[in-house]
Amino acid sequence: MITGVKYKLTLEYDGTGYRGWQTQQNARSVQGTLIQAAGKFFGQDVDVQGAGRTDAGVHALGQVAHLTVKNGQQPRKIREGLNDLLPAGINILKVEQVAADFHARHDAVARVYVYVVSRVRTAFGKRYVWWVKDALNAVKMKEACQLFQGFHDFASFADRRLDRNASTKVQIDSISTEEVGDLIVFRVAGSHFLWKMVRRMVGVLVEVGRGSLTKGDVEAMLTSHSEAPARLTAPPSGLFLAQVLYKGDMEEKSHLPLPSLGNSSIPVAEGPAGHRQQAISTREHGAGSRKMGQVSTKDSSVSGSGQAAHQVRNEIKESRGRTPKLPPSSRRRSRGGGGYAPKK
Repeated sequence: MITGVKYKLTLEYDGTGYRGWQTQQNARSVQGTLIQAAGKFFGQDVDVQGAGRTDAGVHALGQVAHLTVKNGQQPRKIREGLNDLLPAGINILKVEQVAADFHARHDAVARVYVYVVSRVRTAFGKRYVWWVKDALNAVKMKEACQLFQGFHDFASFADRRLDRNASTKVQIDSISTEEVGDLIVFRVAGSHFLWKMVRRMVGVLVEVGRGSLTKGDVEAMLTSHSEAPARLTAPPSGLFLAQVLYKGDMEEKSHLPLPSLGNSSIPVAEGPAGHRQQAISTREHGAGSRKMGQVSTKDSSVSGSGQAAHQVRNEIKESRGRTPKLPPSSRRRSRGGGGYAPKK
């Protein structure tokens, strides 16, 4: 374990081409790339730990990590030096010296994710959105997304393979669905998020927008276990870790710095009774509008066919009041990455 000077890094990255944040053997990761650059800059061993383990293909607008090194330097020199060594898809936004006991993950009180769905096809924004061909009813999606707010058991929305013993109960402080030109943008803030949880929430809400599922179906997924969300997992391309909050922080607007997204600002979601995220800022440690093009859903692991959605809805109906018995072909979970920040 390395002891010495500790820094808080705020960074953004394009997750395309990386196997996620966490260092993996024989795979390109954001954390591994950052450790390599920092080791070269300081000329000594370093330790880098992130606040959230984004999965393969998932991006970040405001990931936070701590860097520990025996002999430090001025924060400005660190930021400039690391950015000179890092690939273009990873950018250090801010470097701050912090107390030796600061921990990027353990000290975080909330995380904010943004997911971007496009109604039209794009050549330039393909890696940053999920194009959905079908017409979507944004009003119904907004109504359904409010069901997720509050403290719920998200067992139906979690991939348990990473940690089968982890609790699936999560506090969602705020969630919103906003139309920004030809985009539909989901924003969710919570204490922590389970593996693939956000992408499965989005996939279910898109089916509500298509008219394949109802608010009642979504409510049933929160009250009894269902395998349906696993097959509706949205692709990783549209997911961004927007912000990591610590005690005293306030949630900020998210800026999507992409030309084809019109450099849009995504509003901060409102909590119950119109209050902004005071619960986030005070929680103790723990717990474009320019027209775009489309990315075919055939390129993703998510099925957009009416037949699949119809099957899912039938299974939801069967699951009410009992555990659904699904055919073997329905038990296959989609492949791909997702946003994940471990349970506190």
